[in-house]
Parts: sequence; structure tokens; C-alpha cells
Amino acid sequence: MAFNNKPKKPHLPFQSNLCTTLFFIVLFTIPALFLLHTPTSTTICTTFAHHANKPWSGDLRSAQFAWNRLPLDDDLPPPIRLKVAVFSRKWPIGTTPGGMERHAYTLHTVLARRGHRVHVFTSPLDRYSSPVNDASDVVSSIRIHCHEGEAGRWRYNKAWEQFQEENQREPFDVVHSESVALPHWLARNVPNLAVSWHGIALESLQSDIYQDLTRKPNEPISPAFNRSLQGVVPKVLNEIRFFKNYAHHVAISDSCGEMLRDVYQIPERRVHVIVNGVDENDFREDVKLGREFRSKVGVPVNASLVLGVAGRLVKDKGHPLLYEAFGQLITKHPDVYLVVAGSGPWQQRYKDLGHQVLVLGSMSPSELRAFYNSIDIFVNPTLRPQGLDLTLMEAMMSGKPLMASRFPSIKGTIVVDDGFGYMFSPNVESLLEALEAVVMEGPERLAQRGKACREYATSMFTARKMALAYERLFLCIKNQTFCNYPSLVDSYSFPHSVWGSVHRTDPGK
Repeated sequence: MAFNNKPKKPHLPFQSNLCTTLFFIVLFTIPALFLLHTPTSTTICTTFAHHANKPWSGDLRSAQFAWNRLPLDDDLPPPIRLKVAVFSRKWPIGTTPGGMERHAYTLHTVLARRGHRVHVFTSPLDRYSSPVNDASDVVSSIRIHCHEGEAGRWRYNKAWEQFQEENQREPFDVVHSESVALPHWLARNVPNLAVSWHGIALESLQSDIYQDLTRKPNEPISPAFNRSLQGVVPKVLNEIRFFKNYAHHVAISDSCGEMLRDVYQIPERRVHVIVNGVDENDFREDVKLGREFRSKVGVPVNASLVLGVAGRLVKDKGHPLLYEAFGQLITKHPDVYLVVAGSGPWQQRYKDLGHQVLVLGSMSPSELRAFYNSIDIFVNPTLRPQGLDLTLMEAMMSGKPLMASRFPSIKGTIVVDDGFGYMFSPNVESLLEALEAVVMEGPERLAQRGKACREYATSMFTARKMALAYERLFLCIKNQTFCNYPSLVDSYSFPHSVWGSVHRTDPGK
């Protein structure tokens, strides 16, 4: 249609149409998103304004804050041992699983440890690989159903057949889908389903725009960006139309919860915010370990400051920004170092910056623990507003402050206090300004910030807190009695110190 050989009226070329499309996307989408997200922290504060001296209570389905904030006691056994079905495209294998795989493994391992029967429906494992910690007695209590086919290739219809067969033998109490592992046309009639959103298409649209804004003035728009725009807008519309068919939605950030309620028009009683957590045994403070790691990788003893970044070294993780900003920084600060944990297309470019950048490749969780303890501050320049990188929580659990992109998901859930670190707009100039401020501040003050980060993270981002929140949601789905909080199962007190330790943008402050 765009190439009509005999137009009756003059028409604009394709690039003009694209520019028009981009104009309206930027004009309407971005301002709308910022308007929707601006009140995130304020909403949380307002919700708890009248609860400064007492804990929150009520129907959990009406709660519009992260359930991780509630005092939940893991010393008590669950009142019901649930049979849980989990749909996950992949299950962690090898030593460096992806973020969603690590989340799924961490969550359901803790649930299994608490006595719940967990069945995982996933794609075939590589025959040369084995699940993480395969020797664990907890892992052996999780039953993994791999459908037939190619290793790592998800076929939801085959997994669904396996689920139905097991469900007929003994019905599941709750079904958990990791993102769109189960499409809506299959899951819409499952009343006990909860789907966790690690990113939605509207946030992906923002990500595409931020990535394109990193182009140089003379650099053309990439064909991939054009294709992405053409595909993502219809996907957003489809999500808004069909997401309402899922029974329960779990948002992993406060801003995602707002978006599901306000833009996707999902009734608030079906949207629940539960922030991801990380294994507190894997990520903790260890000064000696960090010192040994510095020596091992070659950080000089006279380095004035050591920054760290971890994850896939790809464009959407913001590495074009950090590469350019740090390249400018080291021209003025020859004793500042950057340690890069990860692999990807930007790996060689970081190496080309010289001896002040140490590129270490991909790391296992045990290696990452040493990495986090070796740095003074963790940098996450992501261009992806969707989801929350586990690296942010891992760094905080390790007692490190943060430098992070100023996105609603991060600002409203992770860096909720100025004392936790620095935020910057997703561009080189803003990041460089933040880097200069960090250098001026020095490691002593950063260590103080790190202690505040550690305190907040242990109250919010542990695997235990995440699993207890999911457990309570699953109990609520099984029996509405458990939707009331506190209830008879909450037979513990609510010490004021728990609520008083929360920072100013958190409930109860």
C-alpha cells in the first residue's frame, strides 16, 4: 500500500511516514507514561501516611504496594502444603543462567524448602548440562517436566498437555506462569492462575525509543528499530485487550503495577506487586573476599575508586553510554578503574579503553559474590525500563551503593532514597556528570551509602521475603480467608522497629 504507482494525491515517502509515526509515539506515549509514573513514590507514601505508628491491615488484594514490605514470618510453617504448577520457558542449567531463570529457580526452591510440592513445566534441558545445584535435596523435591523436542525451545502446547495430565491425577492448588510462558488463550479459563510480569510490551516500546536516542547525529535509523516499532505497537494493543483474561497478575515493580492498573485497565484487586529477591546466602558482605578478588584480577592497590558493572554486554543494557562516559572520565582520572563482569558485543570495546578497564567475562553466582565485594559502587546504565535487573539487588545485598538509570521502576522500587546512590538520565552527559560526582565523593562516603543499601535490601530483596509474599498470594488464591491481613496465620507481633527502619519513600515512614 505504501508503494502505489499511480497515486491520485501526492504521498509522503516511507521515511516520512516513519518520522510521523515516531513523532506521535514520542508525543503521546512518553509524556503519558511519565504522567502515569510520576506519583509512584508519592502514592506509596500517601497509602501509608496514616500508618506511621501501626502496620497495614486489610484485604491483600487491595494493597497497591509491594507485599515484600509486610512482616511475614518464615519461622512458622505454611498452614497448607500447596501443590504448585510452574510454567517457565527455561529452567536454570549450567553456571550462568539468565535473570528470569535465576528468579524462577530461587523462588520455587524456597517454596519447595518450605514444604510445598512444586512441579515445573519447561523446555528440554541440554543433555550435556545439569540443573544448578543438582545434588541439592531441595532440587530433588522439585519435579521437573520437560516436554519433548529441541533443548531450550519452549513449546507451550506440549507443556500444557503434560500439565493437564498431571492435573487430572491430582488438581493443582495454584498455577504460576513466568511472563507469557502460557498464552492468554490457554490460560484465560484457569481461575487459580497467577502470571508474573518481568516486562510488558509498553515498557519495551520505551526501551526501543531510549536505545534509538543513543544514535550519533549522522547515524541512520537501524532497520531493526523500524521493524521493532512496527511490531511492538500492535503487541501493546493486544496485551491491553487480552491481559485482562489472566486471573491474577504479579508485577515485579511498583511502576509496573501502576501501568497494569492504569493503562492495561486490569482491576486493582487482580494486580499484586511482589518484587524479585536474591539468595541472601549467595550475596552478602565479605571484605576479605573482595580484597582477594581485587588482587586476583589486577586492580592496583593505589586505585582511588573501583566501579563495577555486570550482565550481558549488549546495547539495551546501556553499554554504549557507559563505554563513552567512562572513556571520557579516565582522561582526567588515571587512578579510577572499571571492572566489567559479563560477555557480549561490547566486550572488546571495553578492552580497547585500556588498562583502567578490566573485562572478566561471564561469572557464576559464587564469582559474582567476590566481584560485588571488590568494587566501591555498582553501575547499571540500562536502557530497558521493563523489569528490574537482579544485579541491582545483588549489589545492594553485598553492601554496595548504586548508580542507575532514572526509570520509574528503579526509582520507585530500588533507589528509593538519595542515600542509596546516584541516578542519571539515560544519556552520556548525565552519566558522566554522575561519575564525576562519585569520584569527588570518594570510597569512604560510598561505603556509608553501601551500609544503607544493605539494610534496605535485607528488608526487601531477600529470596525469603519474595517467597513468603508469593506463598501468601498462592494461599489467598487457594482460600480467600488468607487474603485478609493479618489473619489467624499471622500469629506474630508487628514490632515498630520493623516499620521504623523503612526509608522515607517506603510504607510506614
